Amino acid sequence: MIKTLEQTVSPSLKEQQHPLIRQLADSIIAHWQRYLDLSPYELPAGLGYVEGRLEGEKLTIENRCYQSPQFRKMHLELAKVGETLDILHCVMFPKPEYPLPMFGCDIVAGRGAISAAIVDLSPTNSQRTLSQTYHKALCALPKIQFSQPRDLPQWADIFSEFCLFIRPHTPEEEALFLTRVEAFLTIHCQAAINSKIVSSQEQELYLAGQRYYCTKQQKNDKTRRVLEKAFGADWAEHYMTSVLFDLPLA
Repeated sequence: MIKTLEQTVSPSLKEQQHPLIRQLADSIIAHWQRYLDLSPYELPAGLGYVEGRLEGEKLTIENRCYQSPQFRKMHLELAKVGETLDILHCVMFPKPEYPLPMFGCDIVAGRGAISAAIVDLSPTNSQRTLSQTYHKALCALPKIQFSQPRDLPQWADIFSEFCLFIRPHTPEEEALFLTRVEAFLTIHCQAAINSKIVSSQEQELYLAGQRYYCTKQQKNDKTRRVLEKAFGADWAEHYMTSVLFDLPLA
């Protein structure tokens, strides 16, 4: 059994991070708690909490993982490098029995300012498009204009047309980003609890889509370089493929 979910994000690390990361970490847990029937998900030994050194600075990584009837893994990672870098990373991996996209969200803050904030519901079907249920709900959200949109990397064909990737310029834009992530989470959790198991043939397609997503995300050179500098290439590969973006079993 999970102890009170309010305790699942360690205050020792979270409270040292950028305010937007603190708020979003709490909101993610609150949404999972409100909508989903959570149970623990066991990470590989020794990878729940990790400490290392990166260019002379202490690097701390803290992972929290859960599962539910609809999701094989829901992963929330908080990381901090000295006083220079704060990171939030979150992915919800659906079970292939359910026709669900991948919820993903990342925030990178350096020296008190957010340099990158991204959220998406990435398709896992063979057409790489979101269902009408998601499309209708996302189109109904209020239009938001951000002053500093960012370009996606070249490998990022996994993202949907609704992907939001920005550098929030003001506290108001940070609040708008938080609101949009919460809207994505609400839509996703509600769709998950109302979804039905698909046929075995469709399950194979959704499984392939999720594998494609994970394989593409493993190509994120920025993440890999940070991990390699702190822990070495072998450890980075193990962490990338067993914690951050593990491939679902058939």
